[in-house]
Amino acid sequence: MFIEHLPPESHTMTALRNGMSQAELDAQADKGEPEKGRWSQLEQLVASNTDAIRRLEWVLICVNVDKKSKRPDPPEPMRRPGARPRKKPAQLTKKSANTLFELLQGGAA
Repeated sequence: MFIEHLPPESHTMTALRNGMSQAELDAQADKGEPEKGRWSQLEQLVASNTDAIRRLEWVLICVNVDKKSKRPDPPEPMRRPGARPRKKPAQLTKKSANTLFELLQGGAA
């Protein structure tokens, strides 16, 4: 009961979050309800503002880039407590590694 009232940045709450299984983290990320998390209202507003500014910056870049140019990926939302980022890190395949190695050695791909 006392643990529920600890601040989210406490060592105990951090250890509890870090001890969650991947399935629990995925379920929490899928719910997408940070307002039910353990952040204060101020922290949630700051995260929301940060996300909005990042999106506005991305839109500004996209509208000012040539139509033929590659547009940047949309920004990732600010991480919320207990939810891992949805984007999986890129995996370097053996073929990609060989191509990269050849390029670094001055060879043509």
